[in-house]
Amino acid sequence: MARQLGFDLPSRTALGRDAFFVAPSNAMAAALIDGWQTWPGGKLVLTGPPGSGKTHLAHVWAAASGSAIVAARDLPGADIPTLARAPVAVEDVPEIAGDEAAETALFHLHNLVLAEGRALLLTGTPPVARWGLTLPDLVSRMRGTTEAMLEPPDDALLAAVLVKMLADRQLTPRPEVIAYLVSRMDRSFAAAGDLVERLDAASLAQKRGITRRLAAEVLDNADGPAR
Repeated sequence: MARQLGFDLPSRTALGRDAFFVAPSNAMAAALIDGWQTWPGGKLVLTGPPGSGKTHLAHVWAAASGSAIVAARDLPGADIPTLARAPVAVEDVPEIAGDEAAETALFHLHNLVLAEGRALLLTGTPPVARWGLTLPDLVSRMRGTTEAMLEPPDDALLAAVLVKMLADRQLTPRPEVIAYLVSRMDRSFAAAGDLVERLDAASLAQKRGITRRLAAEVLDNADGPAR
């Protein structure tokens, strides 16, 4: 049974392909990840709001392609030639905007990976045109990369995200509770993550499962714990 008595069980994030819910808002991105061997130029950019599934899809691709996953901010200290010998996923590229060392490292990684005949996946929250990169050659290469945007969620996807996030915390509220949450919560993945965290904390503190009553208390007390 899911947590009903307040046991502080560890959270485990499921990042497999079968845990990724495909909906109209992310179908193109999922299809491109599944068909990664045919990416134009051997590379792809994933963009979308926080929590939209970019990291999940990066892990799906890593499992399928045997790639490494590296944070863009860690590239200056990375062994670029060794990384380039296999497919590579670089996450959160906009975080290095204006960092000359990191942008230069990404530029060299981009060129080496493609020269080796490998594939390159890059992720970031805003569209590529708003990444703020300053190295001209890197900017031109990013803008010449196929971009797949994960859109904000519809009701079905938002419900699926809530179910997954709660399941990662060993919590399984009834379907009517999920429907109630979707009908009242803010319409974003970031809001879903915040809501799940608060539901988890309230469930643990009150030593009871996530019912509609508890959900209502949490939603009505967005600035603090449920009464």
